[in-house]
Amino acid sequence: MVQWKMAWALAAVLLFSACGVTRVGESLPYGVLNNDDVELVADGLPTYLLMVDGLIVNWPDSADLLRSGAALYSAYAGQFVDDPERAMRLTSKALGYAERGACAGEKQLCALRGLDVPELEQRLQKVKKGDLAGLYNLGVTWAGYIQAHRSDWNAVADLARVRLLLERVIALEPGYEQGQAHLYLAVLDSLLPAALGGQPESARQHFEAAIALSDGRNLMAKTLYAERYARMEFDRALHDRLLAEVLAAPAAAHGLTLQNTLAQRQARVLLDEADAYF
Repeated sequence: MVQWKMAWALAAVLLFSACGVTRVGESLPYGVLNNDDVELVADGLPTYLLMVDGLIVNWPDSADLLRSGAALYSAYAGQFVDDPERAMRLTSKALGYAERGACAGEKQLCALRGLDVPELEQRLQKVKKGDLAGLYNLGVTWAGYIQAHRSDWNAVADLARVRLLLERVIALEPGYEQGQAHLYLAVLDSLLPAALGGQPESARQHFEAAIALSDGRNLMAKTLYAERYARMEFDRALHDRLLAEVLAAPAAAHGLTLQNTLAQRQARVLLDEADAYF
């Protein structure tokens, strides 16, 4: 049955014109992101991955399809793959798609991994608001790649480059994708306590921005705010307030439903562990 459904989906997609391909590429991730059944997504996402692979074979220069492939592979590896070696392979593929998608949309975004930081900064200054989709997709996919390859110091060394990409997203449009770039920067800033080089105050500001720019709908921002900042600062009141708000809020929000459902699951775990932590 799964094979038949996939064949039908591919056949239907192949009937679209190039413009139709763009619409499919833009909408593919939302079948995942707007779903609140985590187990269904975990079971079904491999079909999406194989489908987008096939579409990219047919339209290898479609920026929309390449970005969709990057987003889907990165999400699957980050949320549903426990095998570190497999996660590394999948995020490598995701980053390859993201790089191709960014380059297809804007030549200033081609071959960024080989640039030194000053040259990268110069390139990014030439990137405009019309290039945000590729810029953002590359930044967040690259961050996921580094997370999966965190034992590789060459990969970790690229965190500064990822930060530059996300900061450029914010400079061009702070509320892009409901402020998700702020959330990624908040996590980067809260990886370490201040005594070891972390930037907890900057993290707090980015968490607050991500919450405000999503009108409070980004529940993962609140969950990570509690886990990464409130725990690091031993602020029990903030920790419990944020998690209570997450659990009381509706998970459904366009583009955030799956993420919010996962955030609520993690919020329950964090609250259950709070007495032992604080």
